[in-house]
Amino acid sequence: MSGGGRLGVDVHQHLWSPPLVAALRARTSPPYLKDWTLYLDGEPPFTVIPEDHDVAARAELARADGLDRALVSLSTPLGVEALPPDAARPLLDAYHEGAAALPAPFGAWAAANVHTVSADDAAAALDHGFVGLQLPAAALAGPAGFARCAPLLDLLEERGLPLFVHPGPAAPGDAEVPGWWPALVPYVQQMHAAWFAFRAFGRPRHPRLRVCFAMLAGLAPLHGERLTARGGGRGAVDPDAFLETSSYGPKAADAAVRAVGVDVLVHGTDRPYAGPRDLALGEAARHAFRVSNPHRLLTGEERIHVA
Repeated sequence: MSGGGRLGVDVHQHLWSPPLVAALRARTSPPYLKDWTLYLDGEPPFTVIPEDHDVAARAELARADGLDRALVSLSTPLGVEALPPDAARPLLDAYHEGAAALPAPFGAWAAANVHTVSADDAAAALDHGFVGLQLPAAALAGPAGFARCAPLLDLLEERGLPLFVHPGPAAPGDAEVPGWWPALVPYVQQMHAAWFAFRAFGRPRHPRLRVCFAMLAGLAPLHGERLTARGGGRGAVDPDAFLETSSYGPKAADAAVRAVGVDVLVHGTDRPYAGPRDLALGEAARHAFRVSNPHRLLTGEERIHVA
């Protein structure tokens, strides 16, 4: 517990509701579920643990983690957002239906099709009380992606809502790679590219957009010295470009704080695939990551800390 009794926020969790599970089981090509085995392009079959998606159990776990908000997002590695609209719509509708119905302490990020972008569809989803919009890092990896997704980012700016950038899906590849390969190679590469693409193409076009990059943006901010050496500028910190901490521990978090400061890191776990970690940076940093910084990400407002 931190902040004079105030509980924290986890900006990054996954929880598959019954409508989403049913929609995945209704499919026969990736992404689909057969019983509780998940089949994706680019990754080996994955055995889903049903208890990981039990709403009551996950709510209790969130309270045990000291949270008063746990924000759920669509699992971008599924590849739903990149499907043609006719294939994506049943899955997106099921995700939004189930996520909007989740009880406290859950909130959720909306999702959008990036194969054929529709700001109207995204606006209709956001109207149901979602905290912002999640997009795949692979869709924002360069100038073409930011041009294609510009209507969605314009919508977020107009509404004062944040963007959450999440890795995935992994491209179909070598079947011989180990199971950890997608998380350590394509996902990190995607986040790295999205971070620098936002700096180069996204921020000039969307000066008021608040954005959060999952998994410390694949540690892209640690390359600031190389950016400067290669003519990319002095690497000034963008106060509205946040880094979420999932999958990393004290060493990476300490390096990120040294690179960009404490004010742009936010707490995320990627539950059920990982749990919270003690980042060993002290109570002030813990309060910033779990309370003050998530509040500013989600609302754009500074929170005054009362000890």
